[in-house]
Amino acid sequence: MSDEQPTRAAGPAEVIRVLIADDQALFRRGLYVVLGTEDSIEVVAEAENGEEAVAKAEELAPDVVLMDVRMPKVSGIEAARQIRDSVPTTKILMLTVSDEEEDLFEAVKAGANGYLLKEISVEEVAEAIRAVVQGQSLISPSMASKLLNEFNAMSRRAEEKQQFPAPALTARELEVLKNVARGMSNREIADELYISENTVKNHVRNILEKLHLHSRMEAVIYAVREKLLDIREDT
Repeated sequence: MSDEQPTRAAGPAEVIRVLIADDQALFRRGLYVVLGTEDSIEVVAEAENGEEAVAKAEELAPDVVLMDVRMPKVSGIEAARQIRDSVPTTKILMLTVSDEEEDLFEAVKAGANGYLLKEISVEEVAEAIRAVVQGQSLISPSMASKLLNEFNAMSRRAEEKQQFPAPALTARELEVLKNVARGMSNREIADELYISENTVKNHVRNILEKLHLHSRMEAVIYAVREKLLDIREDT
């Protein structure tokens, strides 16, 4: 990434810069037109395959990449992994027709901040973009049960392998983690717990470091696996 490109997180009053990555030109154009009507969102580029998405993300450092899962040259999941490593400030929102459990789980491991099916309206995409910029983790409700099944399978495998226990989290860190898993932003967590937003950020960073996780989405996996939160409560 060029040294001249700023690495920033879009705030509430700032324009959110978006890269659309999808191999279907008609779908890209539809998103471009709809998002173009949003005052707080600017589409800075489009990409028709994963390789191009990575290159443009590194060049432009967008706030959000809307990424299809299955694309030519480089898959959306591999592109997400590369973007997470090279442009860590960029949020990645998977937008796909794939309801396969494996694609969902691999996207989470690749660092995606959300996984939405294209069954949602294009108008809802704008709200999803704002949500991930604010720190929320989004999963289509229809995928929640599949994700929970995967968590349960992971728990069984972990028990069979008698893995070493996870590092202990403090009571406050557990509170923060539970709220992260509910999809709350840092600001909402701060209001809920009567602490500053910077303190929430520090807790989230400590949680990820202690648990050797890479993203808030992976924290959601941990929270459900350890029975800190049952996704079925919110679906």
